[in-house]
Amino acid sequence: MYNLDFAQSYESSYRAIIKGNLIREKRLRKALYLLMTDPFYPSLKSHKVNTRQHGAKWSSRVTDDIRLIWDFDNSNRLLIDILDIGTHSGRHGVYS
Repeated sequence: MYNLDFAQSYESSYRAIIKGNLIREKRLRKALYLLMTDPFYPSLKSHKVNTRQHGAKWSSRVTDDIRLIWDFDNSNRLLIDILDIGTHSGRHGVYS
């Protein structure tokens, strides 16, 4: 089981993306649970991506358009740093 650490950049993006949408919030909770259990669980479709703010990191699927950006902590392989949440494109896009 992995532990999650949420960056400040994630917190501000979370408020912009979720905005009280209960369906998105439920899917995000499920994705975070799966990430804690197995970061490469098939439905997460985790893969390496280049991001605008964080460089080359891991991306995991929350919904068809929403992705979590994360990486393993350098000092503790069982800690996952959740860096950002956003969409593929548009105002809240996280990819470069």
